[in-house]
Order: sequence, then structure tokens, then C-alpha cells
Amino acid sequence: MSFKSIVRELKEMRDGIGSLSRRSAESKHWHSRVKSHVVPDVTLNPLEPVQQGQWAHVPPELLLDIIRRVEESETSWPARTVVVSCASVCKSWRAVTKEIVNTPEQCGRLTFPISLKQPGPRESPIQCFIRRNRETSTYLLYFGLVPSENGTDKLLLAAKKIRRATGIDFVISLVANDFSRSSNTYVGKLRSNFLGTKFTICDNQSPHQAGTQPNGRSSKRFHTKQASPRVSAGNYTVGTIAYELNVLRTRGPRRMNCTMNSIPVSAIQEGGTAPTPTSLPQIIDEQFPLSPSLKGKAPIIDVSSTSLLELPVQSQGLVEPLVLKNKAPRWHEQLQCWCLNFKGRVTVASVKNFQLVAAVDPSHNLSTAEQEKVILQFGKIGKDIFTMDYRYPLSAFQAFAICLSSFDTKPACE
Repeated sequence: MSFKSIVRELKEMRDGIGSLSRRSAESKHWHSRVKSHVVPDVTLNPLEPVQQGQWAHVPPELLLDIIRRVEESETSWPARTVVVSCASVCKSWRAVTKEIVNTPEQCGRLTFPISLKQPGPRESPIQCFIRRNRETSTYLLYFGLVPSENGTDKLLLAAKKIRRATGIDFVISLVANDFSRSSNTYVGKLRSNFLGTKFTICDNQSPHQAGTQPNGRSSKRFHTKQASPRVSAGNYTVGTIAYELNVLRTRGPRRMNCTMNSIPVSAIQEGGTAPTPTSLPQIIDEQFPLSPSLKGKAPIIDVSSTSLLELPVQSQGLVEPLVLKNKAPRWHEQLQCWCLNFKGRVTVASVKNFQLVAAVDPSHNLSTAEQEKVILQFGKIGKDIFTMDYRYPLSAFQAFAICLSSFDTKPACE
């Protein structure tokens, strides 16, 4: 069997799994209508093996070679959907795929939902664009240089602007049609104060829920519907954004500072590393489904898994957080305006345009090149279309949240 035929059959298997799940759900709904008696709730035994089909018995060496070739050949979306399809075949294929697929920092590519919360590449940035819809107050983050003509752009994240009495919330989700905090597609939010000068980036996962158990016992697992007083499903602050007030009403661009509480300043120093989560146990992506026999069950949360973020807090005084500041523009005499070199990625003048660089103390001995390196840039290229390019140590989620703060009006800062 040729390599292309294997990939084609994988796609057909994935489509078949989805249709089988839908037929099963319809059958359960019909039986629930015709039966009037009460039946006991039968839950799936976690120790019971799940039938995985004929592809689960592929020799490990052959399986490793197939998935490695698929991962190396399909480097961009939408073709990279094949890699996700490999992880959707069965448990053994998923384990091998997750082992082969590297993080964005290592390979510069986005594959699974967890990639959106992992740091970007150190060298070349990941290039994305944001489409704003004024009528629905939504902001969609897509992967790619500019919008495509056929509309097949890969949606990464979506945000909805919600006005409150004391400020504004930007609720961030994996999909564009569900912004409920109780949904398993909810990943975080951005909250502003009344003046729109200070913002707080909130993550749906606590950086401190992860913890190894000293006695070596297995971690406790429970369904999300089970209440636990020690584990909150709320929001956890991972960063703050502050815009400086323009009291004297002087001419010039906005000035902002971003304090990333979840990223230590040592991450940008030589040999430093940024926290890199490896799983999102609360999130089930439609492109990365569970086994058909597990669909319909509540997602399982691993309370003590070390795959969650393990980060100290700035308030505890353990580490110094990374602080980003907007790069100072230069005044162009001929154009009579402030200018920044966006290297062709921004084409329309706007007060929202910015570039962020690291703001470090001279005692950290950071090279001039690292201090001048643009970690995040955002700018306008057309009506309601903006580009967003980010790199290490920021993740797509963190970069998107920072860019969302620029959409809010700030009369006191301009």
C-alpha cells in the first residue's frame, strides 16, 4: 500500500468515526423517547480496554515511520490536518503522534490546541492575522500571512467583547460560536478597568495546580461535574497590561508595559527556558476527538499532573517576571508622523500599531540584539484586518490577549 493511500484511508476512517458517533447519539435519543421506565446509569470502566480497530496493531517501527513521514511532509494548514487525523485513529497512534510532533519553539509549527499555549519559535516569528467583526463584537485569530481568497484559513482562537458596568471583558475561546465560560472550549479572557488603561490576562488553568506527589502514588482523577473545594474552575492571572496616561495630551503613540507573571525574565537570557505546558486536560477539540466509546462523557481533569504549568508567582517574590514595553518609534520629517519598521507586515497607519521588546535591567547582562528583538508586533493592513506576529517566549494565547487590549478605546492615553 502506498503512502498516499494510507493517508487517504486515515481520513476516511476519521470521517467514519464521526458518522458512527452521530448515529449512536441519534439511536440513544430515539430509545430515550420510546422507553418510559428508568434504567441505571452505566459508566465506562476506566480499566476496560477500548476497541481501537485494525490500525491499532500496526508494528511500532512501521507506525513510527508512517507518522514521521506525514509530519515532515505536511508542514502548513490545511494540509496539516492529516497529522491531527493520525492522532485521532486510536490510542497507540495518538501516543506516537504526540511524541513525534514538536512544540512551536522547536519546529515553528502549530498542530494541536496545546500549541496555542506553548511559546513560539526563537528565531522566525509565527505570522497570523486578526479579523474584526464590528456587528458581533468578535475577533478571530487565523494562521497565515493574510486572508486567503477561498476562505480556508485555519482558525486558532476567537474572542468576544462583552461590556460590563466597570469595564470590558474579552472572552477567548477555541471556536467562534461558543464563548461560555462553562464550555470546554473556553481558554481564558482579558479584563479591563473602567478607563481601559489597565488589563488583566486570565488563563483558565492555574499555574499552581500542578504538583508532584511525594509519596509516589498515582494522581487523583475526577470528572469536571464532580465538585472539589480545592480545585477552582475560575480564571488565573498570568499577565497584566498597563497603558500610560497622556495627561499633557502630547502628540505621540500609545505607551504600554506588559508584565508577564507566568514567564520569568530568565527565559530570554542565555540558556533560559519558558514554561511549556504539554496538555490541556479540560479541552476537547473537534479536530482531536476522543475515542467513540468515550464521547459524551465529561472530560477528565488530572489535578496533580505535571503537564500543567508549574510557575512561581511574582507576589511570592520567587522570580522576577518578564516585562515587555512598546518599541519607541521615530519621527519622520517628510511624512510628519511616527514610524516603525514592520518589515512590510503593516501597511495602514493606526494608533493601534505597536511592537513589543523586552524591558530588562542592565544587571541581567542581556545583549543589545536581544533587547532590540521584537517579540510581538501588531498592526493594521486593511479595514478590520490586522496582522499579529509573535515569537518566543510568548504563546499565541498570550499574544492574542495583548493585541485585544489595543482594540479598546483609550481617550486618556492618546
